Amino acid sequence: MDPERPGHLIDRIKAAAAERTPLRIVGGDTKAFYGEAVAGQPLSTREWAGIVNHEPTELVITVRAGTPLAEVEAALAEAGQCLPFDPPRFGPASTIGGVVAAGLAGPARATVGGVRDFVLGAQFIDGRGEWLRFGGQVMKNVAGYDVSRALAGAMGTLGVITHLSLKVLPVAPAEATLMFRLDQHEALAQLHRWGGQPLPLNASCWVRDDTAADRPALLFVRLRGAVAAVESACARMLRDAAGGERMDNAQAGPDWAACRDQTLPFFVAGPPQDKKCPLGGQRSAPRWSVGASFLEPPSPGLCLWRLSVPQTAPVIDLPQAQLVEWQGAQRWLWAPTSSAAPIRAAAAAVGGHATLFRAGADGAPGVPRFDTQSPAIRAITRRLREAFDPQGIFSPGRMG
Repeated sequence: MDPERPGHLIDRIKAAAAERTPLRIVGGDTKAFYGEAVAGQPLSTREWAGIVNHEPTELVITVRAGTPLAEVEAALAEAGQCLPFDPPRFGPASTIGGVVAAGLAGPARATVGGVRDFVLGAQFIDGRGEWLRFGGQVMKNVAGYDVSRALAGAMGTLGVITHLSLKVLPVAPAEATLMFRLDQHEALAQLHRWGGQPLPLNASCWVRDDTAADRPALLFVRLRGAVAAVESACARMLRDAAGGERMDNAQAGPDWAACRDQTLPFFVAGPPQDKKCPLGGQRSAPRWSVGASFLEPPSPGLCLWRLSVPQTAPVIDLPQAQLVEWQGAQRWLWAPTSSAAPIRAAAAAVGGHATLFRAGADGAPGVPRFDTQSPAIRAITRRLREAFDPQGIFSPGRMG
């Protein structure tokens, strides 16, 4: 294999285009659950891996798409840097190409931005087998449509990503997590107030255990920035909201990682063992994962729904227990497919939309994974696909 040119991928795509054979693009295959089911021959990018260039002083890294996310993060960590949008890992096989294709970000999304905000440039193979390059390795104004960023969240429907240049940031000098005993109304109101102040907010998560009377609803807020800024913010926020306390970073860190990777009990829905916290602490310990750890495990008929709404949206009146992230902009709940209409209507009523993120055991037949796009977005999406994949061979139907 030519180390400079992904000829094996180009040849496969040209052959598939000539025969109109659908291709299912696969990296680590850790996100196969996301989106509609795709039929087609698998086209793996795993062999096209490796870090091409890392310029710590320029805050940019260029990698091949099949490079494991863990390898990228390890290289950045050695230089005291990180991918600030906290991409969910969903297992050790996750690749950097899959991160960008899925467009999913973790707890810090509301503050630092999403995946596409950090894509500086990309190379990919279109449906004709042409190897194209867009963007570069610096932030700059561009004329026309920024195709490299359009790849983020396209889920492999525009082409096969081969190279990515990503902006990275230094690891923050200081970090702190504050915990407050607030119900959802109070938590959202407080987050809105803090959001209008010069505070180094980085992430937030509100959880509630509806099955344990002695467990209050809990809001967790992560701060990152300069040492003086974080310390000042901690003192100020603890004065603003009664009943708050500062957590030990060694205790809070694994829980934030679990939130990022959706391995909190709320997401994996595992029953508690011996009434202990999932990460080993006793039930009396102020672990923020405790708030979700005693929910009843969902039945096979339940699906995980993600509601994307404005940060200023009020509490959404739905009967299911919720987990709230992104300073209120992302809300999760488990519900059956029969609740699709009321869930989507509730999200639309506050200016948002709902995604069926993980289907239940039955695969959620007849229920679209993604909400209906507006006519304008649908028209743009159609024109992009016609331009880059005229034969419709890339992951057909993945986005509905």
